[in-house]
Order: sequence, then C-alpha cells, then structure tokens
Amino acid sequence: MKFEKILFHTQFGPYAFNSLKSLFPLKAVGLEEVVLLFVIPREAVGFVPYGGFLKDEKKEIQEQAKVRFQDWQKTLRKAGIKSRIRIKTGILNACILKTAREEKADLIVTGAKKRTTFEKIYVGSHILDILRRSQVPVLMGKYMVHIESDEGPLIRKNDRIFERPMLATDWSAPSERGLNAIRALKGIVKTAIVTHILDSKLIHAANPSQIKQLEKESLRRLDAYCARLREEAIVAENHLSIGRAVPEILRISRETEATLIVMGRTGKDWIEEYWLGGVSHRIAELSELPVLLVP
Repeated sequence: MKFEKILFHTQFGPYAFNSLKSLFPLKAVGLEEVVLLFVIPREAVGFVPYGGFLKDEKKEIQEQAKVRFQDWQKTLRKAGIKSRIRIKTGILNACILKTAREEKADLIVTGAKKRTTFEKIYVGSHILDILRRSQVPVLMGKYMVHIESDEGPLIRKNDRIFERPMLATDWSAPSERGLNAIRALKGIVKTAIVTHILDSKLIHAANPSQIKQLEKESLRRLDAYCARLREEAIVAENHLSIGRAVPEILRISRETEATLIVMGRTGKDWIEEYWLGGVSHRIAELSELPVLLVP
C-alpha cells in the first residue's frame, strides 16, 4: 500500500488547516502530492424561482475557496509537498468519489462534524456514505474533539495521528490490507497496536475447551500480525479481548493511548448491518480518534 497522492476534502471548518498539517509526516513515507478539494453544494448556487442560476454567487464562492487554498499551498511547498486545487459544484459525496477516481488518489481524507454536548456521534450520514462507497482507504480526521468524561468535558487534540495506530482486526481481507497500511507507515510509527475481539455471543455458545482453543488461535494470529510489523522495524503489541466489538475497541484504544484506529471495511458492514451500521462505521461515529477505513 502507498500514500503518494492524497485527496484532501474540506468545507473549511475551524481546524481544517490543522488537520491538513497533521498529514505532513506522510512525506517521510512517500507522500508526493495533495489534491485540495472544495465542493460547492448544488443547492447553494442552484436555480431559484424566476432567478435562474446564481452565477455571481458561484463565482464568489469559487474565488474565496481558491484564495484560501493558495494560502495553504505556501505551507505545502515549504514542506516539500506538491499540491493542486480542485473546486467543483454538485452533490458532495458524488464529487468527492468522482474526484478520487479522476486523480487516482491513494487516500481520501475528510473531516468529521463538530460534536455538540447533546450528540453522541462525530460523523454525519454523508461521511458514512463515503466510507461505505469508497474504493480507496478513507481517513476521517478529527483534529479537535470534545469528550464527555467522568471528570467532565474534555478537549482532545489529534495532531500526531500516526505515532500509535491501532489495528482492530477480524481476520478479513480488508483487515489484512489495514495491516499493510500500517506497514507502509514504517519510520513514522512509534508503536503499533493490534487487537482482536472475541464476540461474547460466540463465547456463550462455546464450552470451556472451545473457548480455550479460540483464545489460543486468536493469540497465535495476533502474534503473526505483530511479527509482520516487526519485519518493518515497527514496535508492535497485541491485545485480545472478549465482549461486544464496538465498546471493546473503543476501550482498548483509550487504554493503550492509541492515536489512530485502523479497520478493514468488511462485507458485514455492507450487507447484514448496512442500515444499522457495521462495527467499523460505528467506530467511525463514536471514537474520538481519527479512523482509517480500508476497503
């Protein structure tokens, strides 16, 4: 897996530029170019009764985006990263996915929405749709997030996202590609964490001998994943747990001080739990960490 070209989509949220700069460590592992994408919602400049197409409004929005991107490009050049600007008008997700195909991007980066005191999720339906449909990995950035804790409201800044990535694996082919994504980060990862959750329903249906065998086999496979990371000189540790996947993955990510959650997007997310939201999508919604989903 490579990260040579990134499609960075933004609607110019308050921490968008900070989120972009948090990707600069990828320069050390092959990042060459960032394509800066801004999408003007079609309804913002669409037809109005007796008014037609709002050409002046569209031109003004385009120029505003262009000027902001040109300012960002100065920082990218200083970091030795090439960049180009793409400004489109249309349906948000369709434009993002089409541009990723046109640019042959290795990675799509998009931001989470601001989480309010009354919300329990960090992403909206449009981002989940991108996560489900994208044919390339998607990194959902969460530069500054608000967390409700036992000590009260806290603010977390995710500015060193590649230092301690955590792979939550279900042994699927997408999980295997998630492992390869971490291997591709050799040189900028300090420690990688690999975890697997034995589903509590599976444990309840098994006898003690079967449970012991499941644990033994899971640890063997975790050790094999860690060995492959160590081949790339990446320090790796594994964690096995039993319970419900989503809360256990979130718990382990916090206890191990992970900086990024990496998951494969599995068939279960697409079919059996499409409307309810599969495990990887629930993690994207609920985690205060950036999430990298690999198809």
